[in-house]
Amino acid sequence: MTLTSLCQDNNIPYGNNLRVGKFYNIRGIKIYCEIYGSGKPLLMIHGNGGSIESFKNNIPYFSKKYKVIVADSRSQGKSKDMSDSLSFEMMADDEAALLDVLHIDSAYVLGWSDGGINALLLALRHPEKVIKLASTGANLWPDSTAIIPSLWKEDKLNYDSSKDKHFATTEEKNDWKLFLLDWFQPNITLNDLHSINCSSLIIGGDHDLIKIEHTVLIYQNIPHAYLWIVPNSGHGTLIEHTDEFNKIVDDFFINPFHSR
Repeated sequence: MTLTSLCQDNNIPYGNNLRVGKFYNIRGIKIYCEIYGSGKPLLMIHGNGGSIESFKNNIPYFSKKYKVIVADSRSQGKSKDMSDSLSFEMMADDEAALLDVLHIDSAYVLGWSDGGINALLLALRHPEKVIKLASTGANLWPDSTAIIPSLWKEDKLNYDSSKDKHFATTEEKNDWKLFLLDWFQPNITLNDLHSINCSSLIIGGDHDLIKIEHTVLIYQNIPHAYLWIVPNSGHGTLIEHTDEFNKIVDDFFINPFHSR
């Protein structure tokens, strides 16, 4: 990460910027959103339990040439949702509705982790909204064929020990809802991916929480896709390799797709 980007990060409280942050009425709840820069719209979608701040290393770069739209997903950050249900489909529909409220017909989309799943579902459920998508660290289903076994076993122990527990506080209930989201979901088939028509960049780290083989499967089943396995990277490709990540994703957005 460059010194310039560090300075910009320190000066702007991404995720808590009262100067630009607004709440929008989206499908029965208030979604918190911040917008930076101007140009073609770029929607960024964070991962489970994250917030707008997850993209603090990426917003300064992309906002120089794009209108960056980044929101706290339902039940996360400042976007509170007191209901007991949550799904990736709900969140993808939220993102589409947010673009409608902002009078944006379509956008480039960058999603990380659960946000990468949401990016895929946004392209499936609302294809007219997605110009191109970049998805890093996404999985299609929630078992040990997609997630590294050590993490899956850890999550199983957590589920087995907590499934009958009474959660007293609102925060505990919300945390459990977010855990169950990733324990039972997503449930996307390889055949579903065949319907994604936009150009897609599928990304994973070479020691990601998502198995490389699974990331390759996603790439292989999207008709117009590129694959980037980032060397020496875990799940946080966009944090661990910020400058390279920003440049390669930007190049993908700018340049025409060339068939493999």
